[in-house]
Amino acid sequence: MEFQTTKTQLSQRATVRIKKGMGRSLKAGGAWIYDNEIDIITGSFTNGDLALIEDYDGFPLGTGFINTCSKLTVRMMSRKKDAVIDEAFIEMRVRNAWEYRKAVTDTSSCRLIFAEADFLPGMIVDKFSDVLVVESLALGIDRFKQMIVEKLKKVLAEDGVIIRGVYERSDAKVRLQEGMERYKGFIGEPFVTKVEIMENGVRYLVDVEDGQKTGFFLDQKYNRLAVQNLCRRIRPDRVLDCFTHTGSFALNAGLAGSREVLGIDASRLAVDQAAENAALNDLQNRVHFQCADVFDLLPGLEQKGETFDVVILDPPAFTKSRNSVRNAIKGYREINRRGMKLVKDGGYLATCSCSHFLTPDLFSKTIREAAGNAHKRLRQIEYRTQASDHPILWSADESYYLKFFIFQVCEEP
Repeated sequence: MEFQTTKTQLSQRATVRIKKGMGRSLKAGGAWIYDNEIDIITGSFTNGDLALIEDYDGFPLGTGFINTCSKLTVRMMSRKKDAVIDEAFIEMRVRNAWEYRKAVTDTSSCRLIFAEADFLPGMIVDKFSDVLVVESLALGIDRFKQMIVEKLKKVLAEDGVIIRGVYERSDAKVRLQEGMERYKGFIGEPFVTKVEIMENGVRYLVDVEDGQKTGFFLDQKYNRLAVQNLCRRIRPDRVLDCFTHTGSFALNAGLAGSREVLGIDASRLAVDQAAENAALNDLQNRVHFQCADVFDLLPGLEQKGETFDVVILDPPAFTKSRNSVRNAIKGYREINRRGMKLVKDGGYLATCSCSHFLTPDLFSKTIREAAGNAHKRLRQIEYRTQASDHPILWSADESYYLKFFIFQVCEEP
């Protein structure tokens, strides 16, 4: 650590003072303070406590959680110098998050709490029908976890939404950076952890216990609908869905009347669940799934002369840090080049990146380079981001991560 920690009894709450010239992101609306931005910490504290935040000259900047185990040392909870972070405050934050969702999205299944974008840093809560899945990623907010769950139940019940079970999926590696153990398990009474939901007219079984992250990627809800609408208009003969996970894009294409859909994923668990979802929607005769590495499979399909009317690329994040962006670009460029080569002349490509560190400009540049390498011309149909229940908080760049394009792919004239 580059900052000094002084423990005194001068105040009941510790104070974090920022170095002169530092904290530009925070002052512009950001939610984090890194260890190298801090000059001194005064007062007694335990990691996870709330601390007062001051500029170098003592000007108050708000209140945040402190954790010296992490390079991300402070997560802001309020910009008000006199904020009282108590039960009423937590209920206000939870209520505001629910009111926002009611205004902007279908709430049958949605993200209820999106961490810093809902001013509850490090806390994620997804709603799948009548089940909540909680992911706690920061030491400070973890202390409020039970209270947040209870307040959510209360606020939803006021609108007649009764939650029958809560499952915690705090098993992400990032918890280790906070000095926390990875954990998953029930909060309250146990229940059957496969939950049926419906989205865009498609039925899914969501495995909240063993599925990826919280069990289902709600952020692509309206991007999946965009693919469904495209396929309904063009009625494609063949659709290829790469990195299909539990089959969501493939099933939207199948529901829209596509004659033959193939979904590919490297996870046997995901492929089995995707096949189960296809049967749930009576699409098993037209929507099929294969367990394979996409990077290995696509060159083989190209060599066989296979082509598709629509190719969908929904890969996992190839980079989770700035240090690995260069290698990630190579991966995105390669997968898009391969995908474009499999699209029939005049067909369509849906492609996305869920990595925050790959900026929209950088992703666009990577796709452009892939098109050049594949000798294809692209006509952009749509550009989209994450669903509105994953709000993008301006100045908090980490909240803007999903980029999604639909192109028409043409041979070079």
